[in-house]
Amino acid sequence: MKKTYKVGRPKKQNTLRDKQKAYNTKITDYDFNDTVEMIDKAKPLNLEDLGFTLPEVAPTQVVSIRLPTQLLNQIRALSSQKDVSYQSLIKIFLDDAVRSAKKKTG
Repeated sequence: MKKTYKVGRPKKQNTLRDKQKAYNTKITDYDFNDTVEMIDKAKPLNLEDLGFTLPEVAPTQVVSIRLPTQLLNQIRALSSQKDVSYQSLIKIFLDDAVRSAKKKTG
């Protein structure tokens, strides 16, 4: 009796595509639930109190942004003076700006 073998690549478990598909499925679940009647401004609730849990997301995300060349060069020069990578310096600037904006509105 001859043995037959499956030819092909074994399926990877938990590939990035599978994780993204699961994440998208979880996100669309929230689109079909009406939460307006559950909101009482006198008693703020967490999402967990409403029976919702958000899908896990990475602690950082990749963002693409176009900056004027002159501005980017200034940021790179300043980051060199401070001995910090220019990406880290941009994150510091953004964090400072958001904190400042929150103080002004709050």
